[in-house]
Amino acid sequence: MNKEKIIEDLKCILLEEQINTNYDDLYDASADRYKKYAKAKKVLDVPLPTAIVFPKSVDEVKSLLMYCNKNNVNVIPRSGKTATEGGLENWKELTLVIDGKHLNKIIKIDEYNMEATVQAGVPLQLIEDELRKLGYTTGHSPQSKPVAQYGGLVATRSIGQFSTLYGGIEDMVVGLECVFPDGHISRIKNVSRRAGGPDIRHIVIGNEGTLCYITEVTVKIFKFFPENNKFYGYLVKDVESGIKVLREVMVNGYRPSVARTYSEEDARQHFYHFYKGKCVLIFMAEGNKGMVNAICTGIEDAAEKFNDSIIEKVDSKLIEDWFNHLNWSQQDIDDEFQGMIDNDKHDGYTTEISANWEMLPKIYDNVLNRIKNEFKRANDLTMLGGHSSHSYINGANMYFVYNYNINCSPEDEMRIYHHPIQTIIVEETLKLGGSMCHHHGIGKFRNEWTKAEHGSAYYMLEKLKEAFDPNGIMNFGTIYPQEEGIKYQK
Repeated sequence: MNKEKIIEDLKCILLEEQINTNYDDLYDASADRYKKYAKAKKVLDVPLPTAIVFPKSVDEVKSLLMYCNKNNVNVIPRSGKTATEGGLENWKELTLVIDGKHLNKIIKIDEYNMEATVQAGVPLQLIEDELRKLGYTTGHSPQSKPVAQYGGLVATRSIGQFSTLYGGIEDMVVGLECVFPDGHISRIKNVSRRAGGPDIRHIVIGNEGTLCYITEVTVKIFKFFPENNKFYGYLVKDVESGIKVLREVMVNGYRPSVARTYSEEDARQHFYHFYKGKCVLIFMAEGNKGMVNAICTGIEDAAEKFNDSIIEKVDSKLIEDWFNHLNWSQQDIDDEFQGMIDNDKHDGYTTEISANWEMLPKIYDNVLNRIKNEFKRANDLTMLGGHSSHSYINGANMYFVYNYNINCSPEDEMRIYHHPIQTIIVEETLKLGGSMCHHHGIGKFRNEWTKAEHGSAYYMLEKLKEAFDPNGIMNFGTIYPQEEGIKYQK
């Protein structure tokens, strides 16, 4: 097989208008936001995909996967294009990017059964807008909400800013449809719960395009009561104190939609107009009036219990205004990209982990100490901090956030800056029993730690790949470590 032959063969499966071989589009498709600086500087060192294709039906997805499986052509499933961990990066000479944007139908909004069914290419913002007209919400609100699509959200095990109340995407998915490399179409039916063996939804949710292609999703919907929203903000003395207040709220059974604590450094980026050089703790309560009143009582009681750690209360309108301007737009993404073309600084790199309540502050302190003492380019850091933004009964996540000036060639940025920092974060997290990735996924740039992440359970993950993708054509290098891809990793 060669690229010319593949493109000719594709014309027997799709219309010519569904096949894109434009150089600029292929360059854009060769990597995601992970290598955005090198991408902006036009120095990406990875192969261009052979083509980007846009199927319009599940049968066309089936035909494409069967063709690739038969001819050993790598497949990168794409839907939304907001990945941040290299999951969309191409490491193979012969690759098809299968983009789901034309699988864009809202199939059904079922108000009585509180479900919505959409094709994989439906933008989250679109279904959310339709539901809001009816007084409902998906409850899912990642920062990428204006541009994210459902196939990508499910494949990457996405989480949203209101997860502490509504849960992650895995809590929302009721049923789905997907296609495997051999062309088999699986439909997981929509039921509230069942005990018919292992929960097979989770073979698909979070598979990052390594096992199958998602074509349709059914999710729960929730009643929406924006008139009851309440916001809280506090200045606290340190990150650990903020985490203790978060824990107090959660273990007492309250579920604010938002529960976050920010380090001083990270707070400076978001709350510069009121943070006063202190850590920031914020909450949002939403839902029906009775629920909101109860949650507010829980937040106030927790703040009172840890009053010695709270420096002052923040005007709730400042917190509300911040939430209203939090999400990306496509223009924001384009502006960031242009900024990297024009400048040599990196703003907003993150590595997110999770751990139990006991270990989370220890991981945070250990990571910051090691980066400050061991990272060779520490003088180039313009910000190093973090925040916890998703809480559970037994623990929470931590976003490590780091910005830096780039004093090297664009080709070397990942090796010199990002990879050493991320290595420290992952090592310290795994050492204390946490997870190296809370919701951005493994992609291609945490796969060197996949086996360490799962330990003896990696056996199960490995067997899934052997069973569902025996020819290894699905998203080569993502999740599963591959020797052949090491040259692209750092």
